[in-house]
Amino acid sequence: MLDAIINYRYVWDTLDIVLVAFVIYYVLRIIEGTRAVQILLGLVLLVVLYYFSQRGLFTLNWILGQFLGSIILIVVILFQHDIRRGLAAIGRRPFLLKLSPGKSKQLYAEEVVKAASYLANRHIGALIAIERNNSLSDFIEIGMRIDALVSRELIISIFNPASPLHDGGIIIVGNRIVSAGSFFPLVTDPDLERDLGTRHRAAIGLSAETDAMVIAVSEETGSISLASGGEITRGLDATALNNMLQELLGIKKPDQSKQVAITNKEES
Repeated sequence: MLDAIINYRYVWDTLDIVLVAFVIYYVLRIIEGTRAVQILLGLVLLVVLYYFSQRGLFTLNWILGQFLGSIILIVVILFQHDIRRGLAAIGRRPFLLKLSPGKSKQLYAEEVVKAASYLANRHIGALIAIERNNSLSDFIEIGMRIDALVSRELIISIFNPASPLHDGGIIIVGNRIVSAGSFFPLVTDPDLERDLGTRHRAAIGLSAETDAMVIAVSEETGSISLASGGEITRGLDATALNNMLQELLGIKKPDQSKQVAITNKEES
């Protein structure tokens, strides 16, 4: 009976379609919000133009045929950063074995909050960008590649004034610090408050161009600010910063009633 089911062609066809659909979905998730989407659309248009040119546009058809004949090499060259990032993501977190992503986000968010609070208390300037859907690969390439797990100790050491990487900002992708010393675009809005320094303008500029969250710690005042969507919220303490990060990262807050019950049980 089992052999008869296995030999049915539709079983393998169904499995084949599901796997291909899953791979396409995963690839689209990786390049979502990046410039690779525009490049992919350009390639699709060229393929459509190639088939259209077969009706009589012989010269154009020959040119596009020569170009598309090396399509695999072209794709590797154009999408090398996205391919590398995708393979690294699979290696770090296989999609079939991805467990408790919310817990992972909460852990690294807490590390970022603790580091920002420490730096603010000592009036040490900092700029921390957290990637969401839009890729920050262009800004990652500008800085020094690190690729290390997020930890408050590492963040604090990077922004230590004696560190050669303290200028610029760090970029966090997933639960890893991937770059330090990166420079972000400065916002040029004349209506902004004049007391906003370079770090704050860079935080607003990056959050306006992408959907990244950017934390800025003022060296002069020791205040913490968070920029998102081109808007900046200033004067945050550790609790307010943590709440905003959890909300923007989509981290579900624990049920307060359950927490109280657990606390009372532990006390008893």
